[in-house]
Amino acid sequence: MRSQAALQRHHAVISGQGDTTLVFVHGFGCDRNIWRFVAPAFEAQHRTLVYDHAGCGDALAAWDVQHHASLKGYAADLLAVLDAAGLERVICVAHSVGGVIALLAAEQQPQRFEHLLMLAPSPRFINDPPDYVGGFEREDLDEMFHLMESNHFGWARFLAPMAIGEANPQELVQQFETALCALEPRIARHFARLAFLVEARALVGRARVPATIVQSLHDSVAPPEVGRWMHRHMPLSRLREVDISGHCPHVSHPALTMQLIQEVLDARTAAGA
Repeated sequence: MRSQAALQRHHAVISGQGDTTLVFVHGFGCDRNIWRFVAPAFEAQHRTLVYDHAGCGDALAAWDVQHHASLKGYAADLLAVLDAAGLERVICVAHSVGGVIALLAAEQQPQRFEHLLMLAPSPRFINDPPDYVGGFEREDLDEMFHLMESNHFGWARFLAPMAIGEANPQELVQQFETALCALEPRIARHFARLAFLVEARALVGRARVPATIVQSLHDSVAPPEVGRWMHRHMPLSRLREVDISGHCPHVSHPALTMQLIQEVLDARTAAGA
C-alpha cells in the first residue's frame, strides 16, 4: 500500500474522475488555491490534483532548509506526490518556476509525464547578452531581494502588479498582493532567490517530454523573448503566444487558460492516446 504521507504533507487534493489526470504545479508567491479559477472546470471528465509546494499555503511544515536548498528538492516533492497518488502519464500544468520544477521532475522520471503545459515559464530571468533576454538585470533582482528583507509589504506592492499585469482588474492585483503578504517571510525570501536566480537553460535542451509553452506577449516578468528562446532550444515543444497582459494567465484569463488545456486534451484524443 502506498504511503499517503506526501499527499498529506503537501495538502494535495484529488478531485474528479476519468482516465486522464491533470496535475497543477503553482509558481512562486501562491499556493494550490491559485488554480481555483481553472482546475474545477475539468473535474467532470478528468481527475485533477492540486498541491502546495513546501513552505506555501498549508504546507509550511513541509519546508526543510536542506531539502529545499535548490529546486531539485521541489521536483522531488512533486514526484513523491505523484507516487503517493499512484499516478503515471499525467498532463502537468505548471506556472512560472513551477515549469522548471516540472522539467526537473520529468528529467528524472519521464515515464510519469505525458505532456507539460507550461504557463509563462522561464529558465533564466536574468538578461545574458547578446543572445538571451530574461527580463531583469541582476541589479534589479538584488534590489527586489533587499526590499523583501526590509519591507515585506512594500515588496508585495511592487511585485503584484508586475505579476498580474497592470492592464488587468485591480481586484486581481490586490488579491495577489494579499497572498504575497501572507507568505512566511523567511521561506518567501529563500524561494524567491531560487526562482528568480534560476539557471535552467541547459535543462531545457535536455527535455524529452512533449511540451506546450504558453507565452504572454505583454509579460514584464518573463518577456516574449523567453518563450521564443525556450521553443528554439526545447525538443518536442510548441509555442503558443497569447495577446494578453501579465505573468499569471490562469488568474487574469482563466477561460483562455482552460482553452489551452483543452487543446492539449483534444490533441491527445485525436492521436488516440
